[in-house]
Amino acid sequence: MQENQNKNHSVIIEQRKTITVSGVESVAAFSEVKIVLKLIGGDKMHVAGSGLKIIGFSKSSGSFSAEGTISGVSYGGKSFAAKLFK
Repeated sequence: MQENQNKNHSVIIEQRKTITVSGVESVAAFSEVKIVLKLIGGDKMHVAGSGLKIIGFSKSSGSFSAEGTISGVSYGGKSFAAKLFK
């Protein structure tokens, strides 16, 4: 049971302008229009938007925050990137 608790994460989006995510292992990629996060447990989270910039990331606590105009959040791999760059 302890193992599952370590894989938990949470996402808070405030007025589509800021996003805070817990349970983040690393930032896999980022630009002004997308951020790809690797979550603890191996899943990936994609954040889409415009004017995105990272305002905080702590590898030790797993906390991440960014600001900009957030248009979407999805989990997984290739389908999100394919839609974003059509």
